[in-house]
Amino acid sequence: MSTDVLDKLTINKARQPAPERGGRRRIRMAIIILLAVSVAIVAFLLLSGRQVAIETASVTQFYPTQSFTLLNSSGYVVAQRKAAVASKSTGRLEWIGVEEGSRVTAGQVIARLENRDIEATVRQAEASQQSAKAVLDQSRAELADAGQSFRRQKELLGQGIVSQAEFDAAEARYKRAAALTAGAEAGVRNAGAVLQGASVNLDYSLIRAPFDAVVLTKNADVGDIITPLGAAANAKAAVVTIADLASLQVEADVSESNLYQVKRGQPCEITLDALPGSRFRGVVHMVVPTADRSKASVMVKVRFLENDGRIYPEMSAKVAFLEREAQPEDKKARIVVNPAAIINSGGREGVYLVKGERVVFTPVTRGARFGDLVEVSNLHSGDRVALKPLEKLKDGARVSLPEKK
Repeated sequence: MSTDVLDKLTINKARQPAPERGGRRRIRMAIIILLAVSVAIVAFLLLSGRQVAIETASVTQFYPTQSFTLLNSSGYVVAQRKAAVASKSTGRLEWIGVEEGSRVTAGQVIARLENRDIEATVRQAEASQQSAKAVLDQSRAELADAGQSFRRQKELLGQGIVSQAEFDAAEARYKRAAALTAGAEAGVRNAGAVLQGASVNLDYSLIRAPFDAVVLTKNADVGDIITPLGAAANAKAAVVTIADLASLQVEADVSESNLYQVKRGQPCEITLDALPGSRFRGVVHMVVPTADRSKASVMVKVRFLENDGRIYPEMSAKVAFLEREAQPEDKKARIVVNPAAIINSGGREGVYLVKGERVVFTPVTRGARFGDLVEVSNLHSGDRVALKPLEKLKDGARVSLPEKK
């Protein structure tokens, strides 16, 4: 190998640059900064994840009438006009034209018993009446002829033309015709009475509603034997049970010790478990003048001032006996909360609304005060708000709630 080639392969140490110390310093600083940021992030996460144990208060719905309620009681809705409709005669139910919930009017036919035999009796009575009327017409015609002959014989007797015997015969015929006519008239009346009795029996086979009402239960069906007393085996006494919904009242038990707060005509407010969002005006209709020894209470009947088709008999009800008549503004529900839950933050009043495991600052506006509660806006019934310790909370803070026992 030539010398020139070896010279080219020789490493020229003078041309290799020395490592830069400034680059290493920058790398170390970047690592330190990255570690500091990581520590800060971890510390922030640890601090922000710390939960604050709080006490809460519920946001509730409040009616102003509660502020002037003297007494609360419970009871049931009861129809004051109620009937188990049955038949006066015994027979097999042939047709029924109502079901539960049907509305009926007074005198309306709601069911029918088999009555072909009674219909035949009615037709027979009608025929007998027609026959009696025909006999009466014949008797009246005979009476008219006999009367005319009697008057003629009387005139002729006065003129000496006829004998006394002929006159006596004409008079006897006239009296006999009058008697027959009277008997025919009695026969017509008798036939009419028989027809009326048969018609009444036929009407007994038609079961009618005694008053305007709503059918509550259907106790029998086509083919059942209906009997007034229901003593026969498998026989039914009542076909339907009806009630006049216009006569609904709440029968509530009031303790004897609180009875002095109740009087006739007192305004009331009625709530039903089946209609929790509705309140109905009522008035004390009657204080039943007897006490229940076992419960030491007296029954008070409260009448509804407005009819509502959603109210049914036997619904459970609560009655608030009021100090005064409720005004229209008293009937509107208000959203209220404990005023201790309201804080001032940044010049705004609000509450810490609990949402899951965090609280959210929610601005509110105060309204009227009702006892220990205050009306607020921007909240809903059932919401929960932080009550203590408000000074340790901020918007978005994590919280822990007391365990329910």
